[in-house]
Amino acid sequence: MSEFSVEATDIVRTFNNGEFRALDGVSLQVPTGQVFGLLGPNGSGKTTMVRILSTVLAPTEGRAIVAGYDVVKHPGHVRRSIGLAGQFAAVDENLTGFENLRMVGFLNHMERSRAIARSRQLLVDFGLADFAHKLTSTYSGGMRRRLDLAAALVADPPILFLDEPTTGLDPQSRQDLWAIIEGLVEGGTTVLLTTQYLEEADRLCKQLVVLDHGKIIAEGTSSQLKSSLGNTVLVLTFASTGDAQQTLGLIADISAKPANVDGTVIELTVDKGPASAAEALRRIDSSEVVLAGLQLREPSLDDVFLNLTGHKAEDDVAVVEEKLSRRARRKAKAKV
Repeated sequence: MSEFSVEATDIVRTFNNGEFRALDGVSLQVPTGQVFGLLGPNGSGKTTMVRILSTVLAPTEGRAIVAGYDVVKHPGHVRRSIGLAGQFAAVDENLTGFENLRMVGFLNHMERSRAIARSRQLLVDFGLADFAHKLTSTYSGGMRRRLDLAAALVADPPILFLDEPTTGLDPQSRQDLWAIIEGLVEGGTTVLLTTQYLEEADRLCKQLVVLDHGKIIAEGTSSQLKSSLGNTVLVLTFASTGDAQQTLGLIADISAKPANVDGTVIELTVDKGPASAAEALRRIDSSEVVLAGLQLREPSLDDVFLNLTGHKAEDDVAVVEEKLSRRARRKAKAKV
């Protein structure tokens, strides 16, 4: 088995006759048997990259090899080697859960007996056996997501592409899907995961790449990306936004990196946490501002994302989930 299940070299993808570059020279190496994470804000190029690797789109420039096959020269071989679960559960609401999976098996030219057996087993594995013969229109969002992931695994592919699979799910459903993904990797599956949930990337991904405006702006393990910020995050909380803004002018030079101010909270990434906290307290004490709280913690992937892109990942997630909510409301009105 090859060391890398996916290798992409200098991938460029343009739209509108070259006016817009969704990907601008992206190179990836996805190790076999791991979860590899693609992070980035909306419009960063994550989904475009997945579509190229899954042969849905052709690259404008560059070369991509998946499971040993060129995505342009041998798309059929690539498709037989991968499973794909997109941002929205692609299940037929007019079919039962079992019928959805069996149909995918038939579309993959599996023998009837094997397609049926595989469908039944996946329903058990994904905790859907009790709902196997219920229409998927009655499934909850988490159940549909699990069924969608099961559908991507009917043909037992060695490589799985998951494009923001947990967007819009409640915390418990998200945790359930994480456990399923971890189980797949333990069984030898290679997973390329795009996500905007930093907790998700921190838990699942061995290697990470951060995309922004079609380019890689950072890569490494979670620990490596966190260590690039500094050893400690100093969090200061105040009674009012005015106090926070006034204090910012007093302590901004304590860190070599710009402070993050969110209402009444100031966050600074520093190399010497205790010494920096002591210096901040000394300066605040000499002013008339009253400090409401102080905390020292290790950097998180959220801090990395904010430092690299200029905003928190949760801002993008909120936008996506609001769009999903509006879509659901429109569907509800249409049924009335």
